[in-house]
Amino acid sequence: MEINIRKANLGDLKHILHHRRAMFEEMGFRDPAVLDQVEKSSREYFSGALRIGTYKAWLAEDSNARIVAGGGIVIADWPGYPGENHAKRAWILNMYTEPEARRSGAAKQILKTMLDWCRMAGFSAVSLHASPAGRPLYETVGFQPTNEMRLSLR
Repeated sequence: MEINIRKANLGDLKHILHHRRAMFEEMGFRDPAVLDQVEKSSREYFSGALRIGTYKAWLAEDSNARIVAGGGIVIADWPGYPGENHAKRAWILNMYTEPEARRSGAAKQILKTMLDWCRMAGFSAVSLHASPAGRPLYETVGFQPTNEMRLSLR
């Protein structure tokens, strides 16, 4: 499969939202009301963040210009920490590949593009949360588990 990676823009919001919803559905979230709320709050976030540049996204298109995968980076203000020169952090999120395009190399090409962007922007590290399906891809490029913890407040 021939893949072309391109930067996403506000006109691609429907694809970004589709990927986000499909990603959560495949991780086992099935309640339509929950998914609708995710889509609503994601639409609000991505429409603003794409506009101001705090979310950078890329899409993979096949030879028919059909979007088959996508992913992005959140650039968040963050206090300084050892090893980082920016007062920001970079997080990869919203990685999703359409089922028929899996194992085509699209996700790896998007990931490489995002890592290259982070390096060129001067970040010393990038983080992500991996689903069980995505973990093998991230491990192939050197991602390691960290000490992050989470507490559910509900």
